[in-house]
Amino acid sequence: METGHANEVAHWRAEAERLAAENVRLKKRVTELEGQLIAATEKIATLSKLCFGASSEKKNKPEGAAANASKEPTDQGRVDHDARRPRGQRPGSKGHGRRDYSDLETEEEIHDVPEGERVCPECGTAYEPFGEETSSQVDWQVRIVRVLHRRRRYHKACGCKGKGIVVAPLPAKPIRKGLFTSQFLARLIFEKYVLARPLERIVTALRAEGLEVAKGSLVGALKAVSLLLEPLDEAIRARNAAACHLHIDETSWQVFEDVEGKANHRWWLWVFVSADTIYFDIDPTRSTKVVADHLGIDIEAGSLAKGRYLLISSDFYTAYQSLSRIEGVEALYCFSHIRRYFIRAGDAYEVLRPWSYAWLERFAALYRAHHALRASVPGSPEHAIAAEDFALALGEIDVVRKKEAADEDLHPGAAKVLATLEHEWEGLLRHESYPEADLDNNVAERSIRGPVVGRKNYYGSGSKWA
Repeated sequence: METGHANEVAHWRAEAERLAAENVRLKKRVTELEGQLIAATEKIATLSKLCFGASSEKKNKPEGAAANASKEPTDQGRVDHDARRPRGQRPGSKGHGRRDYSDLETEEEIHDVPEGERVCPECGTAYEPFGEETSSQVDWQVRIVRVLHRRRRYHKACGCKGKGIVVAPLPAKPIRKGLFTSQFLARLIFEKYVLARPLERIVTALRAEGLEVAKGSLVGALKAVSLLLEPLDEAIRARNAAACHLHIDETSWQVFEDVEGKANHRWWLWVFVSADTIYFDIDPTRSTKVVADHLGIDIEAGSLAKGRYLLISSDFYTAYQSLSRIEGVEALYCFSHIRRYFIRAGDAYEVLRPWSYAWLERFAALYRAHHALRASVPGSPEHAIAAEDFALALGEIDVVRKKEAADEDLHPGAAKVLATLEHEWEGLLRHESYPEADLDNNVAERSIRGPVVGRKNYYGSGSKWA
């Protein structure tokens, strides 16, 4: 009996240990699933807002945000979204009047009274002219013109030595034996790369104007033009790379040509914006080496050329974080990017919306102070006040983030955002030393907007040269 009792005790002890281990495993699994649920909830909320939501700057505050917002700096110039005025010109305002188009090329059309109506219906005496009334319209004309070059030839009418025949010189052509004029090529480049229209659509538009042209002909013209623009491209690249302050951003780009060693067609479009140049580079990788090669940085040496100093405005991508560790390079991180994390948290969790809007007010106060600082003259009283407001706004963000991060009962969604803010804080705080620089990287994002529209319309590049 004692042996059977001991066996039963051992059995249940082993079962208890198994259940305890299973409980630990299940708790760990629950934690993992909760993390996945939080991430999925945030992603769904973000994507739903992108597809169906209004701009974050135009959303009304929830009722719960009023109490928190009352503790934050208020924007005296901000329009209450609930009472904002309707779109368009305000009633009773003077307005700017009709625009003056007298600088446009002008064609005159004479409109006369019919001859039979220029006499008195009673006695038949002719009316006498006494001036005219004028009005103008703006016409939009698209003309496809065939330019026929006639080169005059002359032959000698004497017996002297020398050339027997002379011919007028060849007209200047951007592409030797090319079909298109320089004006046509300039318009083609504008249509493709500024308006982001696919070549198929350009061919259709030309056909509507009476020109039947194959898409291959336009592709050949663009390829020839790319060779002509190489010296200009190189000059822009060299000047851009020598700048002391650059805004940098990147986005994915498809190149539909098989490249040895690359498994897919996903390349990356980089943009480098300086004070007077914008340089685009399409590269197979998204690595730090792309930026280092453009700027002439020796990553292994870990420093810039002697005597050089570089300021980079960017998001938090690791390539830029790597550059910030190079001697002579200072990275300014984008406040607009970190602000979006707070917006997404408020969109994902309704309970966090008051908290999210309170943080947006803090960022708004920082931006207002920064705008006032840049608009004022250094050394003036206004500049001193703006500098103090900027330091206070930045300091308040620092104090509140530390206080909230120490709260053990903080919502996981808020804790995740504050962890990101903590990780990127050094690059964000560096703006305090460079108040003349933008607080965000919106300059680069706006510059890359054109290619992004092109990517939506024609998906990318058909080959490496393109």
